[in-house]
Amino acid sequence: METMRLETAIAPEKIAAMYLQYEVERFYTHEAALLDHLRFEEWVDLFTDDTAYFMPIRRTVPRRNLSREFTRPGEMAFFDDDKATLVGRVQKLGTGTAWAEDPPSRTRHLVTNVRIVEDSGTELTVETCFHLYRTRLKSEIDEWIGRREDVLRRTEEGFRIARRHIYLDQTILLSQNLSNFF
Repeated sequence: METMRLETAIAPEKIAAMYLQYEVERFYTHEAALLDHLRFEEWVDLFTDDTAYFMPIRRTVPRRNLSREFTRPGEMAFFDDDKATLVGRVQKLGTGTAWAEDPPSRTRHLVTNVRIVEDSGTELTVETCFHLYRTRLKSEIDEWIGRREDVLRRTEEGFRIARRHIYLDQTILLSQNLSNFF
């Protein structure tokens, strides 16, 4: 019996796109591991000095008002942080005086549906979906599900997060606090 051999060449631009997808997914896997292993100082180093870390409040609105579903930068938000604020939050966790995280939460950051939306050459716009599972103390369990819109900047050290917007699927948060990172 003769074996039929199919040779298909993969275009170089497809190989480059696959490699870029791999590198971006690898970046997010590394970021999640840093957070889940409480390595916050290393995590905050993944952000650029001019970063914007924003989590708007979600409102339930009629279909005709969907453009107003999320608050905008400058309006009320769960987080509207710059790099200095993120560094301050991380430093506070290290002092032992952050009562909401002593003892520390146990988290699992799951990142999926990684989609590169745009590549300007120096920056990538990337959308991801996430599921953040947290247990704290003996019986507190919290879960947050949503999507993120990031701008990843290419640097000599690798990708850095220049902007992160976090959109929760929930409109009401049932957790005792919001002391974790997304």
